[in-house]
Amino acid sequence: MTDWISDPQVCAAAQLLKQQAVIAYPTESVWGLGCDPGSLTAVEKLLRLKGRSLSKGLILIAANTEQFSPFLGGLEPDALRRFQTPQQKPTTWLVPNNSSAPEWISGGHDTLALRVTDHPLAAALCQLFGGPLVSTSANPQGQPAATSAEQVQGYFAQAVGVKALDFLTPGTVGGAVKPSEIRYLLSGEIVREG
Repeated sequence: MTDWISDPQVCAAAQLLKQQAVIAYPTESVWGLGCDPGSLTAVEKLLRLKGRSLSKGLILIAANTEQFSPFLGGLEPDALRRFQTPQQKPTTWLVPNNSSAPEWISGGHDTLALRVTDHPLAAALCQLFGGPLVSTSANPQGQPAATSAEQVQGYFAQAVGVKALDFLTPGTVGGAVKPSEIRYLLSGEIVREG
């Protein structure tokens, strides 16, 4: 098993993230595009690559629940326990927005989309970066999500009008067949089956 936390390319990707870069990396089921959620410049660049609207909001991933601490303030103990309990499949929780995240992440919605990633490379990126990362599927809006590095390159090597991706990590997607399930934390209602 690869030790991604000390992989030179993953370390380089984490350093680029701190400089407003947009990178592609594997997640549990598809390749993702990621950037620093605190940088509007980086988020706007990522959204231009995808052709996606700022108003949709973005998923954040983290290596562990502690990295999400600022966004979990105000949760009742039962809801916090539910968030911290490992799920059988990748699960993105829609958590009440306590206004800790910038509006360009929430999209102005009353929830934030948060997932503790099970993918070792994605988790290593979050650890090396020092916090959560934006994670959205690596594909132009309306196209299928990329499942290989070659497909990512095909989508973004010739991005029109903007600089293409800043970095493509090594690695492969995990074993999940579908993108993460999306559920409301408080009600448990499923928005997207995983």
